[in-house]
Amino acid sequence: MIRITTSLRARLMLWLLAGATALGTILLIEAHISATRNAQRAYDAQLTAAALTMADAIRWAGDEPVVTVPAAALRILSGTAEARVYYGVFDQAGQRLTANLDLPVEPGSHPTLPAWRTVSHDGTRWRLHGRQLDLAGWSAHTSLTIWMGQTLGGRRALAARLFEPAVMRFVILILAAGGLGLVAIASTLAPVRRLRDRLAARRADDFSALDARVPGEIAPLAATLDSLFTRQRAARDSLLRFTADASHQLKTPLAGLANASEAALESDDPAVWHAALARIHATAQHAGRLAGQLLHMARLSHDTTPGDESIELATLAEQITREHAEQVALCDSPPHELSYINALTGPAAVTGTRWALQEALRNLIDNALVHTPAGTAVTVRLSERDAVFWLCVIDDGPGLASASPQALRAAFRRGENTEQPGSGLGLAIVSSIAEAHGGSFSLDERAAGGCRACLCLPRARP
Repeated sequence: MIRITTSLRARLMLWLLAGATALGTILLIEAHISATRNAQRAYDAQLTAAALTMADAIRWAGDEPVVTVPAAALRILSGTAEARVYYGVFDQAGQRLTANLDLPVEPGSHPTLPAWRTVSHDGTRWRLHGRQLDLAGWSAHTSLTIWMGQTLGGRRALAARLFEPAVMRFVILILAAGGLGLVAIASTLAPVRRLRDRLAARRADDFSALDARVPGEIAPLAATLDSLFTRQRAARDSLLRFTADASHQLKTPLAGLANASEAALESDDPAVWHAALARIHATAQHAGRLAGQLLHMARLSHDTTPGDESIELATLAEQITREHAEQVALCDSPPHELSYINALTGPAAVTGTRWALQEALRNLIDNALVHTPAGTAVTVRLSERDAVFWLCVIDDGPGLASASPQALRAAFRRGENTEQPGSGLGLAIVSSIAEAHGGSFSLDERAAGGCRACLCLPRARP
């Protein structure tokens, strides 16, 4: 049963978009980091410039430094309306000379200056830059600490503006990947669609090889389809041959029935009627046997899996041999010498289908009885060799003559003695049953004369 899963096109598109998204995400992260770093550098440069401008504006008044906040320094820092500016100047002792806000800074001289700090004050984040200024007058020398700062809003705004092109590139990348992916997938799957169309356009009885150009990736699929068509063609040809042979085999007994009944209808002699009825009865039995063999052959052809029943082969062989011995004693004059030999010392368990093994042994015994003269010794022998049971039917009749054992195992193939009743299906059925049970069938002539037909079956697993 065919179960439809996720579309191949959807899976390919998903993997393509997943790859493009992963790559785009990495690029976005890198772009965001780069934009934030560049904005930081730009605004840190403003803080440095403002601090230097502030330092240039400090003058001496007598022995005391006078701090004047230049407007240029504030203009440098107030780039946007939302930005807030901080400045502070402290003497060497840490006393504040001037400051517009009370931010947590290091007021005195510190060995880490110049320094950069990011601090919080009243819920607002500030970026601060502090540097030390050595100031010398005519009669005095001192060291001042200058701190300049601004809020982070401007930095964030600049980073966002720098990051916007990267976002646009990411969106374009995804859209381009999706569009190219659709085109590429459609082009890639085109050979599959052409192959599907060719298969859909074939007739139901067309089992010829495929005539199509396919890429290397689906060449194994095309080769598998060709192999399937070859097997189907062989199966169809075999079915047609089987049907033709079966029709031919059934035609003979039906013609005999018609001739016998016609002869009886044209005569008023009861003796002729009796002879015709006897012929009709024998022909009907032969036709029934042939129909049964045809049914077995068809059943074996469609169900090649053996059953899982445990069968005692010795008991089965003894039962079938006894049935045939009773029939032989009533029909033959002189009767065949039919016997059974069990050369085993233990059980002979096999796994399979009981009716099939019974049919196989019946066919072997019937074949030996039909194709050997009355009075011939026929022996059913059960033995074991290398964990394989050999169920053989041995006779001391005329043997195979010039017939090939391989040819005799084919369906509707008979030996040279075609005067004897038969359809040529018996040994073919035996061979099919042996193969279905994991065994084999052998047919050969004995050196002492006669024929030996063996059904070889593996011992059942414990």
